[in-house]
Amino acid sequence: MGVFVFLPLVLPLTAWPVARLAEQHLHPRVATWLLSAVAGVLAVCSTLCLALLMVVGTAQLPGNPLPDGWSDPEVREAVPYDEVAGKAAIPALIAVLAACTRTAWRHHRVRRRAERALAGLPETSVAVLPDELPYAYALPGRRNRIVVTTGMLAGLGSAERRALFAHERVHLARRHHRFLLTVQLAARANPFLRPLRTAVTYCAERWADEEAATAVGSRRTVALAIGKAALTSRGAPIATLAHFAALGPVPRRVAALLGPAPAGRIWPPVFTMVGLAAWTAAAGTTVSALSSANSAVTLFLILHAATPM
Repeated sequence: MGVFVFLPLVLPLTAWPVARLAEQHLHPRVATWLLSAVAGVLAVCSTLCLALLMVVGTAQLPGNPLPDGWSDPEVREAVPYDEVAGKAAIPALIAVLAACTRTAWRHHRVRRRAERALAGLPETSVAVLPDELPYAYALPGRRNRIVVTTGMLAGLGSAERRALFAHERVHLARRHHRFLLTVQLAARANPFLRPLRTAVTYCAERWADEEAATAVGSRRTVALAIGKAALTSRGAPIATLAHFAALGPVPRRVAALLGPAPAGRIWPPVFTMVGLAAWTAAAGTTVSALSSANSAVTLFLILHAATPM
């Protein structure tokens, strides 16, 4: 395996430039898909390599349940600095699995809790809660629903309410919670992927902003609704559920809506900053996938040869 087993752990750094540039220069729909795919692949590759290192490290521990042949020098030579890297990978992988499990469980638990809270309300696409706290978010499930409070609706005009509902319908129709959950898990798997999580969270909101502006026929109305809601909204109950407005990148969203609509190209021109950044991220993702696949196959063959028959 050599140093190839370590590459997927650091190759997420190649995606940092595109994480920022995609927000500014790509259509939000394209940026969301691109960054989510890159984050997902890089996270899987780095986790796989941690698992491979953990196998080598666990085989060195006394009393481990693995075959004795897996601790032979021939196996350990496949990993540079096997003494340190192999044993360090054990707590690292446990921490990654624990963090990802906790994130997935919290997402599932919050969704179920929200569904139970809405059980007594009419089964309509919009659930209005009698709550003075202003918030609105998209709740996916067997019945996709928009959850909004009377406090939120009271602070918006009729046109702005239409913008809110159009925005949340886009979140539900485009399944934005899947993108958000993917990048949340990716950031837990590898801290180097946190910039992509931030970028996808922003781009998913921008995607909904643009389609909502098309639906209501006014970019300014959507911008005004977001600005008003952001002043008081507390957001969604969890980061993996898309919400209308919360403090953070709201000024950038409003500024984008007050400007021209973004171009809808699928891939940026090569000889631009964002184009070079996108190709760099694509190359890093490809190298990460090849490195992890090569390491997995190599270690499998080595362990198969070292296993007593």
